[in-house]
Amino acid sequence: METANDVPTTMRALVIDRTGATDELHLAQVPIPVAVGDELLVRVIAAGINPIDAKTRAGGGSSGAITGFPAVLGLDFSGVVVSSPYEAFGLRPGDAVYGMGRVPRTSGSYAEFVAVTSMSVTRKPATLSHEEAAAVPVAALTAWGMIELAEIGPGTRVLIHAGSGGVGHFAVQFARHLGAHVITTGSARNLDFLRQLGADEVIDYSATRFDDVVTDVDAVIDLIGNVHDNTGSRSLGVLRPGGILVNAPTGSWPTMRAEAEAAGIRATGYKVPADARVLDTITALIDSGVVRPHVGQVFELADGAEAHRVLEQGHTRGKIVLRVAAA
Repeated sequence: METANDVPTTMRALVIDRTGATDELHLAQVPIPVAVGDELLVRVIAAGINPIDAKTRAGGGSSGAITGFPAVLGLDFSGVVVSSPYEAFGLRPGDAVYGMGRVPRTSGSYAEFVAVTSMSVTRKPATLSHEEAAAVPVAALTAWGMIELAEIGPGTRVLIHAGSGGVGHFAVQFARHLGAHVITTGSARNLDFLRQLGADEVIDYSATRFDDVVTDVDAVIDLIGNVHDNTGSRSLGVLRPGGILVNAPTGSWPTMRAEAEAAGIRATGYKVPADARVLDTITALIDSGVVRPHVGQVFELADGAEAHRVLEQGHTRGKIVLRVAAA
């Protein structure tokens, strides 16, 4: 079992020396982060890739909070505890864990080690590999929070945009588990996948305009905004009076609040917290077989630039994951 005494002073990491295109990502040796206070040091085996990573790398997203370079991106991780904050802490060296970091406040998971607060890490689902587990935290926590905010429950009708994507494929499964009637949009190649996730109605957005066939839904989980065909604006018209729209890519629709107010519709953005207690609930659903993450592709850490290029093409089913080390 690896302990803090076995850890070297530097680690291999995928870094950027400045914001920009995907080829700014490259391997480097950087100092290993130092765990302080309630933080754990975790040896990373796999790291999930999220749209916010690509936006930050490109100079948007959270890039304004980067205080120095080289910078290590990556929020999602799955790995093994190297050191715990104190002797009686529930997670001990050698335990398999997963969670979500606070990049760029701290160094990210595109690296061999990550230091994370105790509130953002928990035991890895026993039924998942590290690659599968790394696909869960950010996307599943986002989906859970949006579903909860929209008050999805038995008998509610919910429209979920981009249901086959990272957040979307969790949102479909959570809504179905909660007893909702789930309507979702996707590409033609993903329609069967969406049905397998539990969607009651699937709409091929390339062949049918959703607002021509959907009306009076209680909630819209909007994972697109207005970056494609004014999806966000059009979604306001399919909600029943008193319904709610929850949007996750908050920069994708700057006029959302004004448009919603003009239409008399409740609408809100959403920012995901790193909450291990909610992740425990999601872990239980995964280990009981109710929910399952889908990993679209796994790339080696050295191929992180290509992974970002694939992500930015916008047609990923489920999540893209980086393999950082052997389990």
